[in-house]
Amino acid sequence: EVQLVESGGGSVQAGGSLRLSCEASGLRFRDYHMAWFRQAPEKEREGVAIIKYGARDIEYSDSAKGRFTISRDDAKNTVYLQMNNLKDDDTAMYYCASVIRLSRWPGLDPRRFSNWGKGTQVTVSS
Repeated sequence: EVQLVESGGGSVQAGGSLRLSCEASGLRFRDYHMAWFRQAPEKEREGVAIIKYGARDIEYSDSAKGRFTISRDDAKNTVYLQMNNLKDDDTAMYYCASVIRLSRWPGLDPRRFSNWGKGTQVTVSS
């Protein structure tokens, strides 16, 4: 059974930083693209960042570019999201997701991901 467990969320003031982690089990981690999504109340789930298997490519949403950094440690089966200069609009539940590399490149389309964590809440206040 595939499990993705997020951690690292919390409350922070605008301009602050957080580092999210997602530990995966039940899959061959290095064969999966890993991504972060977020969903604010009454809004659709949106992609934040994706890192290809082997860290061969990375893609960010426009809102994440220049402030967030996605990375992965295949030895630890973990993907990270370093978030700097956080803004009020970043307040959301953040989810980790995975899809096997053999499928077509999913980009930041949540419909293309097969495994999801339960999320970690990030709250930014000004």
